[in-house]
Amino acid sequence: MVASMPSLRMTDASSIDLPEGEPVGSVLPSEAIAARVDGVVRDLSFVPPADAAVEPLEASSNDGLQVLRHSTAHVMAQAVCRLYPGAKYAIGPAIHDGFYYDFELPDPISSDDLSRIEDEMRTIVEADQPFVREELSRAEALDRLEGQDYKREIIDTLGEEEGEVVAGDTVRLYRNDGWADLCLGPHVPSTGRLGVFKLLSVAGAYWRGDEKRPQLTRIYGTAWATRDDLDAHLAKLEELERRDHRKLGKDLELFHLDPTAPGMPYWLPRGLKVLNELLTFWRIEHEARGYQEISAPLVNEKALWETSGHWEHFKDDMFVIPEDERTTYGLKPMNCPNAMVVFNIKSRSYRELPLRLSDCDTLHRNERSGTLHGLFRVRKFVQDDAHIFISDDQIEDEFDQILELTDRFYGVFGLPYQLRLSTRPDHYLGDLETWELAEATLRGILDRRKGIGGYAVEEGGGAFYGPKIDIDMQDVLGRDWQMGTIQLDFQLPRRFHCTYAAADGERRTPVVVHRVIYGSMERFIGILIEHLAGAFPLWLSPEQVRFVPVADRHVAHCETLAARAREAGLRSFIDDSKESVGKKIRAAQLMKAPYTLVVGDRDTEAGTYTVRDREGSETSGLEFDGVIAALAAEVSERRLEQTRFG
Repeated sequence: MVASMPSLRMTDASSIDLPEGEPVGSVLPSEAIAARVDGVVRDLSFVPPADAAVEPLEASSNDGLQVLRHSTAHVMAQAVCRLYPGAKYAIGPAIHDGFYYDFELPDPISSDDLSRIEDEMRTIVEADQPFVREELSRAEALDRLEGQDYKREIIDTLGEEEGEVVAGDTVRLYRNDGWADLCLGPHVPSTGRLGVFKLLSVAGAYWRGDEKRPQLTRIYGTAWATRDDLDAHLAKLEELERRDHRKLGKDLELFHLDPTAPGMPYWLPRGLKVLNELLTFWRIEHEARGYQEISAPLVNEKALWETSGHWEHFKDDMFVIPEDERTTYGLKPMNCPNAMVVFNIKSRSYRELPLRLSDCDTLHRNERSGTLHGLFRVRKFVQDDAHIFISDDQIEDEFDQILELTDRFYGVFGLPYQLRLSTRPDHYLGDLETWELAEATLRGILDRRKGIGGYAVEEGGGAFYGPKIDIDMQDVLGRDWQMGTIQLDFQLPRRFHCTYAAADGERRTPVVVHRVIYGSMERFIGILIEHLAGAFPLWLSPEQVRFVPVADRHVAHCETLAARAREAGLRSFIDDSKESVGKKIRAAQLMKAPYTLVVGDRDTEAGTYTVRDREGSETSGLEFDGVIAALAAEVSERRLEQTRFG
């Protein structure tokens, strides 16, 4: 009997007969480093058991890069084990734009050691060692990885969050040149197929993210298909470093992070001006749209959190304050329960709906110390929150208004964003009919505003209490940020027994829309600092016009001018230091001062001035009143572009 050959359906609609038992890579182009077989990314050594749809994956493709980076991480671990006998390796996944691997090392290492590791990696690449996949029993794998405590722990747990083992009692390893690693794969065929790579940094990381577990050494790296791609990425990393909000926050005297209060930023005078201006803008826009701002206690008895469900689901992320054996308080991690309390203070009527309660109280969440990162991940923050109580038939109109406000809030900074609909998860509260109606309503809104297919859909990504629309923003460096969210909630008002008198006299439960547009204001300002490289638009700048006296005798005149600027609502600063004019101008540039006026004898005599903008353009012979009027207009209009004089 002649064995049938699997038929491979290629992406160009052609078919290839694969000899029985042959790997898929044997009939693919030489540029392929892996293959997608029936939708699953596989090694080129994979043998299809039957007919299949096949797509060759080159190193430059998205999936190809993931394979390339994963394999590079393995080679890095192999090199570390060669250079540091006794090293124990934990996990090493591919991540966005790169990879990392965690180690327990016999001695500390620093970034100075990375070039040595890179050299050893290149030796392994030059040897062109094949990656060989093996399927072993758990006992065999434990024996093979004797002395590797972290890998053995993963095997003992048989595949939890790391995803390092396959289902059941079978364990997958990859080996090359006698070195083995626990891994699901796939990998490139051999080490010689790796592209170009660069090790970037050394950091600390707790095993499995648990602060009670050992702290390991994490080495980060990046890998690309070509040298040009690597060079472009390294240039981007240099730009990211230049824009790092932690560095700029210090240089521009915006905020301070102190070890005595981890994750709880101090807002310095200049930074607080930015935050307050942003909140002023937020309040003006909300007031104009019928929102009513409230403020609630920061410390609440645990009974409130038990009613809301947060005590059950969120207690570990709260700062808890036990008072005695019967009384426990918690710092609030979110505003939702307090909004329910405010709604229930009095009997409500349908005539009050929509009832829009806005809130920008300080919140606290007990984030793990290892996850804290500048303003991006903090324990104390302000959120631009609102809870809107509506009837079922008001959902569409209310979402329309919220999306209009979203356009305003992101448009003022020229920030592009995309909306994403997140639908019913596997585990949800409420009845299916209500969910389907809510999802259909949100789809209809998005179809009308963005067009069919003009938004992303994350199936199963909704909150357990209702579907939501998430706001995904992209910054100037092409990074995507999940920002605000607009959530429908049918459950929380029921838990708090919120009702209103309907037009027919019946008591009904309102629907609640939870919504934040910027999200955490701290995080948004951190993103904004990096997006703008610290150069805020004039209306948001902590100082708006800087006066530079040429000599001490010009300070008094600068004080007069600064007072006139302040009367026009402009934040003014006088650099009366003993430095030279050149150094003062340089200092203004470093502090991202939007406009600088140098004041000397000729200026005071003529009554006209030279204005220098942030980009270094100078315009001379300007009347002071005209300058101030132009800047005041730039502020009031919240323009992104600087005023062009002359």
